[in-house]
Amino acid sequence: MTRSQTPRAVRTRALLCAALVLAASLSAPTALSAVTDPEPVVLQPPAPTGPHPTGRTTLHLVDPDRGHPWVPAAEDRDVVVDVWYPARGGGEPAPYVPASFAETMKRDFEQYGIPRDAVDAAGARTASRLDAEAVDARLPVLLFSPGMGMSRHQYTALGEDLASQGFVVAAMDHPYEALVVELPDGRLLRTALPTNDTGNRRLAGGVRLADARFVLDRLEGFAAGEGAADDSGHPLPRGLADALDMERVGMFGHSLGGVTTAETMLVDDRVDAGVNMDGSLAYHVGDEEWSDATLAGASRPFALMGAGASGDEGLPHHSDHSPDWRLFVEASSAPVLEVYMSDGEHMASTDLQWIAPQLEDAFSPSSAAWRNAVRGGLGTVDPEESVAAQRAHLAAFFDHHLRGGASPLPDPAPAVTEVTEH
Repeated sequence: MTRSQTPRAVRTRALLCAALVLAASLSAPTALSAVTDPEPVVLQPPAPTGPHPTGRTTLHLVDPDRGHPWVPAAEDRDVVVDVWYPARGGGEPAPYVPASFAETMKRDFEQYGIPRDAVDAAGARTASRLDAEAVDARLPVLLFSPGMGMSRHQYTALGEDLASQGFVVAAMDHPYEALVVELPDGRLLRTALPTNDTGNRRLAGGVRLADARFVLDRLEGFAAGEGAADDSGHPLPRGLADALDMERVGMFGHSLGGVTTAETMLVDDRVDAGVNMDGSLAYHVGDEEWSDATLAGASRPFALMGAGASGDEGLPHHSDHSPDWRLFVEASSAPVLEVYMSDGEHMASTDLQWIAPQLEDAFSPSSAAWRNAVRGGLGTVDPEESVAAQRAHLAAFFDHHLRGGASPLPDPAPAVTEVTEH
């Protein structure tokens, strides 16, 4: 879901949709120039900036009480969660994406004229150690929800960095909406999204809200000692359950994940602070199809992180020009912080922000597809400054509201051009 449903935003979305599968696969959506180097490019996520080594585990959680509205045969709701956390070290480096996602990427590369093995996704590794022992400390918990049709894997740079700053980050996938979700038994739950229209966005919002509350329930259970393994029998890493401080919970999300965050906070007071990363707070702005949160606002601290242009006139994406954001701010009884990155665009919050430069260095792409889809999605912001600014603002905001840090704002970052405190 994009930030608005105005004609300009629809055109931007159309450019992205021309290469949606590649974008959703954490790679640059374009036809690249011919590859002359036989060695594939191994994607390299940016290193975390915090003081803690990090671990990552994957939890398969099953809700037996609901299926999915787009998949009548689905009797259970399988929710897969990557958990990043401060760790003691040890263990194998965690893979960037699972094998199924890597294979999907290869097939999709071929559709755009990219040699099948030009980019090595399966061989890419993160800085986190797989199932490493957690540190001996009680840590704030952050729940994450991705954009519509997107994967938890596409936000590794943000999740892993927050873990290095001393948070436990639980990043959900929303099966049958995400491109593909791999379960521990090998089943692949592929997207069943009929159309990306207002009704299905609203329907997806309800499913996501239930996913978020279900994951919070299960994390609470683990923290209380109710089970030491997920629903496939995979044991929690040593010390992780004890590290979950469910009295200090935040939530953030990108695009549709942003409204998912606001909607969750509206009905679930376990979430103490939230961040919407460049997402509309409505299901269709032009038709005034508001979410419940649009009109209710936030009763606990909230941040709106906008980027680039919004609306047919290409005005800055913040509450001065976006009616859904303005309604939300006016209705809120708690402080709302706005952070604006003028040179960024909607996809700058994803890992595409750091992947695109790596592919440019390797292949020097120059096609119109690259210019339209990648540049239209990322903007002209400096990639390193963009990643650094988003990491810093998320960490400072949650540090302030969950740990009593001095300020919800970091030191000024060049990529951020405007900050407004309501």
